[in-house]
Amino acid sequence: MFSFATKSDDPGTKLGWPERIGYGMGNYGIQWINSIMSAFFMVYLTNVAHLNVGIVGTLMAVSRVFDGVSDLIMGNIVDRTRSKHGKARVWLVRMCVPMAISTVLLFSIPAGMTEAIKYVYVFIFYNLVNAVFLTSMLVPYNSMNFLMSTDGYERGLLGNMNMIFQTLANISLNTFFVKILRAFGNGNEFEQRAWTLTTASIGVVVVVSSIIFFFGTKERVKGEQKQDAAQKDEVDPIVAVRHLFRNKYWIIMTICMFLIFFTIMMYSVGVSFYTQWNLGNLDYMAPINNAISIAQFAIMFATPFFMAKFGKHRTYQVGLVIMICGFVGTGIVGTNVPLLIVFNVLKGIGLGAAGGMAFGMVSDTIDYGEWKTGLRLVGMGNGGPSMAQKLGLGLGQAVMGWILAGVGFDETLPAQGPTALAGISFVYNWIPVICVSLCFVLM
Repeated sequence: MFSFATKSDDPGTKLGWPERIGYGMGNYGIQWINSIMSAFFMVYLTNVAHLNVGIVGTLMAVSRVFDGVSDLIMGNIVDRTRSKHGKARVWLVRMCVPMAISTVLLFSIPAGMTEAIKYVYVFIFYNLVNAVFLTSMLVPYNSMNFLMSTDGYERGLLGNMNMIFQTLANISLNTFFVKILRAFGNGNEFEQRAWTLTTASIGVVVVVSSIIFFFGTKERVKGEQKQDAAQKDEVDPIVAVRHLFRNKYWIIMTICMFLIFFTIMMYSVGVSFYTQWNLGNLDYMAPINNAISIAQFAIMFATPFFMAKFGKHRTYQVGLVIMICGFVGTGIVGTNVPLLIVFNVLKGIGLGAAGGMAFGMVSDTIDYGEWKTGLRLVGMGNGGPSMAQKLGLGLGQAVMGWILAGVGFDETLPAQGPTALAGISFVYNWIPVICVSLCFVLM
């Protein structure tokens, strides 16, 4: 079979750059969907489908119950998968087409539906996208960090590549998404036809990037130490969960994943409201968001050197401190756009340093759990952080919806009142300060 992965099957081998890039490409497509769901789904529901932001937030919160369970289920499926292509990477090519189709349908709510039926439609397709198809791609993708190599530095570098391509997806989204919407909508980004055609185009990106990932990576880590592969991997799910919750380092990383992605949701979605209403111009969104993404992208070329010198843990901690400084800064400067961009650069540097270490650290906690218990819980071990990641994104949307509804936000008004503007600022600036500070204390 054609492959541009590193030829060696030795788990401790040094990976070549084609394989590292192939690994990153898998996340590029996934993060296009993740980023749209994070930054634009609420905008679509309020401005195109004209649904109530508070009700939608509640639907998302309820949906996260299913989503959380599905991550652990998918983790167990990965642990039990036996295919000639391995345990994890095969799932991206199996699920990329259903993922693309369901995303287009989610962003194509029929205008002729009654409002009540629209909420049912959103609930069904939101869960298909997040709880089924995104889960069935994200958990296997994260598991590949463990399965490609046993080398701690190589895993850290793969985690860094994960974040580099996630950032590239964010930069692409920030730069082109609204432009593509306007092109398909003949200048109006709130036309339903524009959202359908734009998400269809992104579906093609998801499929192509998943195929590149499949042919560019290789699973090398096999069960071979204390038990045979079947015994090590095919563990009863209840037993697996019990052992995971005895692994304190895995618990810490899972909680931090939740806090960081809750933070990402607050500023990713919050920036669209903040620029549209507090700054008065949605066009500010691209430079402000790209300040984070470009700084994050740039610093991740330096983080492997920091990781080699100071270790993943210390690099992660320093990144959290820089993030806190960035969020406090944007909260203080208010509507000063140049200073907002400066402090968003700080956020990006901190996020790049911390995020580049996170997935490699999760693999280290799985190694620790195997050393302690003899059980290799690759899929379940990555299912927990994946669940935390999506819970952070989903509950972030829900909390944002509740706060905006509570402060009297009304998208039909030409301008928002001072209470609504303060609520938007709290969501965008100060909730992230609280979450990242809690993560720093845990670390």
